[in-house]
Amino acid sequence: MNINNGFFEALKSLGEENSVETELLIEKVKSAMLKAARKAYPHSEERIRVDIDPLTKKFAMYIEQEIIDDEPIDENEVNIAVARTIDPNAYIGGKILKEIDISKLGRMAALSAKQSIKGDLREINREQILNRFESKEHECITVKVSQIDPGRGTVTVDYNGTELYLFKNEQIPGEVLEIGKLIKVYVTSIIGKTKKPIIKISRSHKDLVKRLFEQEVPEIYDGTVEVKGISREAGSRTKIAVCSTDKNVDAVGACIGTKRARINAVVDELNQEKIDIILWSEEPDKYIAKALAPAEVLKTVITSEEEKTCTVIVPNNQLSLAIGNKGQNAKLAAKLTGYKIDIKPQFNTETDSEAPEMRPDFKVEKKPVSEQKVTEEVSAEAKKTENNATVEE
Repeated sequence: MNINNGFFEALKSLGEENSVETELLIEKVKSAMLKAARKAYPHSEERIRVDIDPLTKKFAMYIEQEIIDDEPIDENEVNIAVARTIDPNAYIGGKILKEIDISKLGRMAALSAKQSIKGDLREINREQILNRFESKEHECITVKVSQIDPGRGTVTVDYNGTELYLFKNEQIPGEVLEIGKLIKVYVTSIIGKTKKPIIKISRSHKDLVKRLFEQEVPEIYDGTVEVKGISREAGSRTKIAVCSTDKNVDAVGACIGTKRARINAVVDELNQEKIDIILWSEEPDKYIAKALAPAEVLKTVITSEEEKTCTVIVPNNQLSLAIGNKGQNAKLAAKLTGYKIDIKPQFNTETDSEAPEMRPDFKVEKKPVSEQKVTEEVSAEAKKTENNATVEE
C-alpha cells in the first residue's frame, strides 16, 4: 500500500535527530516490522516480506502463499481461483504475495515494533558516540556554547552535533561564558560505554593546561620538552614543571615563546589564569626553590627524604609572596613537588637573628619517625605564633 508523505518525512526527521542515515533507519524499521508481523503470524515466520521504498513512498508487508487447487489449510496457502483474482497468470504450484493489512497487526505488535526501533536507535547512538569520542578521551576538543542554565550554572555545548554538558564544578571559577563562544574542554572520561555513554568534560582539570601547551608548543608535542608535573587552582594559578631532552633547547623559553606568544595563547584560553613555568630538577632542593616562583628562595633544606619534608628560607620581604594569597603559592608548590614545605623568613623580626638553617654549620637532626611525630604534635601550637607558614600538599 502507498503511504502519505508524512511517514517518510517523519522517518527522515527521526534520522536527522539521531544522526542516522535514512537507509540505515529504513533497515531498522523493516527489521522491527518483520518481528511484529512474525508475532502476529507465527505460522508464517519465514514467508513474511517487508517492502519500504522512500522513492515511490511505498510501505507494504506480504505473506508468500503457495497456490493449490484445494481448500487452504492456513494463511500460507491460497486457492487457485482466489490467486487468479490477484494475478491472472497464477498457476497451481506457484507462489503469490498476499499483502498484509498493517493496521490489523494489533496494538501489541505495534508497541513491539516501536520498542524495537527505539532499542536499535539507542544502540546506533551508543556506537556513534563511542566512535566519535573514544579517541578523544583524555584529549582537548573545541566546542561551541549552545545553552546556559542560569539556575544550576550548567553549560550545554555542541561538538559536531553532539550535546555535552559542562557542569558548574568543572568550569573555571569566575569565567563568564556566552552562547556561541568557542571554548576548549578536556574529555576526562567516558562512563557507561556498554549502555548509554556519558562524556564527561572539564575546563578546571589540570591536564587541560598540558593539552593546551601541547597545541601551542611543538617541542612538547614532539617530546623534545617533557611536562614533568602540573598543579593547578583553576581560575587563579597553575604551575607546570618542564625539562628538555635536548641540551640545545630551553624548555622554559620554548613554553613561553617569542614575545610570550605561546604562553599568552594558553592564558587567554584559560580566562587570564596565571601560569608559572618551572624548570624541573632531579635535585629536590633546587626543584622546590623553583616551584615557589615568583618568590626568591635563599636556601632549601630537606629535613626528611622519607617523610618528604623541607624548610625553605626566603627574604623577609618575600615571605608573603612565597606563601601567596591564602597560602595558594605554597600549596601549589607542595602539590607540584610532593614535599611538605615549611617556609621561614631569613631574620626573626623580634630578635633580628638569622634563621638557623642559614648558618654554614647547620645540620638536620635525624630523628626516629615516632619521635619526630611527637615533636611535631608538641610544637604545633608554638608554631602558630612564629613568623612562618607550614603548608601541606
